[in-house]
Amino acid sequence: MHRELIVLGTASAVPTRHRNHNGYLLRWDGEGFLFDPGEGTQRQMLHAGVGAHDITWICVTHFHGDHCLGVPGVVQRIARDRVGHTVHAAYPASGETYWQRLRHASAFADTSVIKARPVSGEIMHLPAGPVTLTARPLSHPVASYGYRVDEPAGRRMLPSELSRRGVSGSLIGELQRQGTVTAPDGSTVHLADCSLPRPGQSAAFVMDTRLCDEVFALAEGVDMLVIESTFLSAESALATEYGHLTAAQAGKVAAECGVRRLVLAHFSERYAEADEQRFLDEAAAAFAGEIVVARDLMRIPVPKRET
Repeated sequence: MHRELIVLGTASAVPTRHRNHNGYLLRWDGEGFLFDPGEGTQRQMLHAGVGAHDITWICVTHFHGDHCLGVPGVVQRIARDRVGHTVHAAYPASGETYWQRLRHASAFADTSVIKARPVSGEIMHLPAGPVTLTARPLSHPVASYGYRVDEPAGRRMLPSELSRRGVSGSLIGELQRQGTVTAPDGSTVHLADCSLPRPGQSAAFVMDTRLCDEVFALAEGVDMLVIESTFLSAESALATEYGHLTAAQAGKVAAECGVRRLVLAHFSERYAEADEQRFLDEAAAAFAGEIVVARDLMRIPVPKRET
């Protein structure tokens, strides 16, 4: 399994010398979820050592430029590199006009592999290979959605119990598939006899929003939460006015939802690199778990599965 977040950009509306516009590639086994490709994403992908063939989903939270102006370049790179697999595109359905403008922003040899998957309503579940991609609406001046990736729950096999009951080789696979198997001594062995429940892994991606119930629903119990922390608490009134979160609010969400790893991102250009510790401190005042203040080109693994 290969599950990690590759950070392509961490700025908000205005990029800086050290922070590119947004861009986050979540690699999950064979899937690659590219969230909010802002301007410059295609070049950041080169710096990060990833390419168009790594993308299976393009997920746009909303159609403010710092979250979507990289779409034309990514689309055209998918076409130029002759990506053969389907690339799904999730975005707010109410922004269809903007999607079409970005999707066909200039003349190029087009591709047929990109399939539109507009999201709408209070909750939408989309099958995405081995996981489910869930979209929920957020609170922002324009239609905005957050996303969550969930792996189905499974079971952890117990070798000692399998051995005790004489179940080995192909019988183990049969037991996993069928739920029961006949052991060599003629006894019936049930899956529950030789295994324990194993929770699936999960990750959530929450960009531009005020605090709302949907933020907490997306973040509930996830292994990794990538969340905007555009402002520090001194600008909390400004954050509310413009539909954003502070680092302290991000920490509050992580604490209340039992998040395992909190990743802060989407920083206002008013803050310098020297302010990173302030973001960490504000989030840590509410959340005692692991916190990462994201920087461009970081690779952040999804925490190992809990047993």
